[in-house]
Amino acid sequence: MELPAGLVRLAQPLALAVVTGRADPPFPRSRRLRIPIPASLRLLPFHAVDLIVVANLLAFWLVYSGGMGPLLGDGRLTPFYPGWWLSLATMASSVPVLLREHWPLTAWRIALAGVFVTAPIQDTLDGMGGLPVPLPAVVTYLLVVYSVAVRCERRITVGVWIVSMLVMALLSSGFDEIAMAAILLSVTALLGYNVRTRRLAASLLAEEERRSKGALTAQAALEERARIARELHDVVAHHMSVIAIQAEAVPLQAAGDAERLEEGLREIRALSLSAMTEMRRVLGVLRDEDGHTDTAPQPGLGRLEELVGTARSAGLTVTLSLGGDLTGLPTAASLSAYRIAQESLSNAMRHAPGSNVSMRIDRSIAELRIHVANDAGDALRHSPTKPGHTGHGLIGMRERVSMLGGRLWAGPVGTGFAITVILPIMEEA
Repeated sequence: MELPAGLVRLAQPLALAVVTGRADPPFPRSRRLRIPIPASLRLLPFHAVDLIVVANLLAFWLVYSGGMGPLLGDGRLTPFYPGWWLSLATMASSVPVLLREHWPLTAWRIALAGVFVTAPIQDTLDGMGGLPVPLPAVVTYLLVVYSVAVRCERRITVGVWIVSMLVMALLSSGFDEIAMAAILLSVTALLGYNVRTRRLAASLLAEEERRSKGALTAQAALEERARIARELHDVVAHHMSVIAIQAEAVPLQAAGDAERLEEGLREIRALSLSAMTEMRRVLGVLRDEDGHTDTAPQPGLGRLEELVGTARSAGLTVTLSLGGDLTGLPTAASLSAYRIAQESLSNAMRHAPGSNVSMRIDRSIAELRIHVANDAGDALRHSPTKPGHTGHGLIGMRERVSMLGGRLWAGPVGTGFAITVILPIMEEA
């Protein structure tokens, strides 16, 4: 026979409270509730004083010494109750105060049993404050109900309240006592539930903040990877273009001359080592093997002559013109200008081999202007690739310029191609 649904819903919180319910783990405690002990005063192996533990010990002592402890020596009770009964009543009314921090439901169950043990003693003592049990036992009971409301889910708290009211109705001798018990239990349970709700909200907020920080960290890592990818693209594209052109041109230039062939191979080896060194430097900006940031300097416009010399050795005719003082530029602007010039020369090598390239870099007070233009070179005769095609290099340039808040124009000019970039010069913080 199935029980009615309403009866099942009523029985479930009662079963959770009395038998099957479990308390949630304690909430993280504020550091302000722990007072560090100076090393010179540490007589015991404790590094701090926990104020919650101190408060529970103090409450236990007050409950014990304020009413239940003296019962053991009360001569009026000796004819009616054996010593073990009085000891049991004393322990059931005070020990739950010590247990409520770690085992709130266990503490409540012991306190509930203590109510039945101390109620006859209260009758013998002829009442005490209009309550069916001694006042110290009432204090203990309210403390453990508060702990249950803070640490347990709502159904368990409701079950504890219902069981408590049933017990109070059973032991009380009048409506006034039942009403007083209902008020005390309701206020205590609502106070604990409110504290639980606020702590849960604070915990969820802290978790959300941790997730937000994790998301921001992941986003920063992705941005860093994208930056490294741009750097690697520029390094590899430029050096591999030069190496490929050199590897094709050296045998033709040597024409069987072993000495010229050896010299050309030395140049290719030097370019390969330079590419590997620069790639290691780019990757080192992220982390070295020990987890420390690499402080090796990134290339800037100070290495422009070296860059142009490499392009000339690959067969380009490069005319370089500089205007203004290019020293003392912010690192980001100098690095981006170098990479833009490097990518422009790489594009010319790939799509217009043997072309004439004019490069002009000017600096004003607030801007750095870069203009690179090349003609078709040998592309019209030997390459089916259109001069305006630049692959991913132009995308990388736009990303760099956008990152610095600059402007870029790129496109075919006559039979060649031209790129103009204007970067704002902003001093680093």
